[in-house]
Amino acid sequence: MKPQTLYDKLWNSHVVREEEDGTVLLYIDRHLVHEVTSPQAFEGLKMAGRKLWRIDSVVSTADHNTPTNDWDKGIQDPISKLQVDTLDSNIKEFGALAYFPFKDKGQGIVHVMGPEQGATLPGMTVVCGDSHTSTHGAFGALAHGIGTSEVEHTMATQCITAKKSKSMLIKVNGRLKPGVTAKDVALYIIGQIGTAGGTGYAVEFGGEAIQSL
Repeated sequence: MKPQTLYDKLWNSHVVREEEDGTVLLYIDRHLVHEVTSPQAFEGLKMAGRKLWRIDSVVSTADHNTPTNDWDKGIQDPISKLQVDTLDSNIKEFGALAYFPFKDKGQGIVHVMGPEQGATLPGMTVVCGDSHTSTHGAFGALAHGIGTSEVEHTMATQCITAKKSKSMLIKVNGRLKPGVTAKDVALYIIGQIGTAGGTGYAVEFGGEAIQSL
């Protein structure tokens, strides 16, 4: 058995079925849900007469349409308020392991709230209808940003269809000077490989500078 990367281990342990062309059904451990990409997905479940496949996989919060300041004034924009109210209604109807609604002390940006609340854990597969979801990889999870139709698919089946990415190891050696942060390192790497340099790859970071962060 050849050595496996962390990505290999996470991927292989969650494959439900693989087709000849490499397309797999990948089992999902945690589904992060917010108010923007979930309304159509919940509506699709209702129209098909389906329930959530695994209620205890869903952790939800309102974040895209909630104000940063002046919570006491509520949500002023009517479209934003409708989206948040719709999420409240859908979670009440379908359920969730945990829900952090507007004005709840645990409510926040979904990609921050997940780790804060212990919902994002090493070894998990994680999805959310948002492109920033891959940042959960920092916690030893395999995370995918998905579209609204995939949100519904995950709700109904607890799986997504996917093809395995190629693997890339980026080593950053040497010692970082005082005041140089992880974000500085990330921006430098982007400068070296370009904004599309990681497209199609699962990137693992190593080297002395990474280990010392």
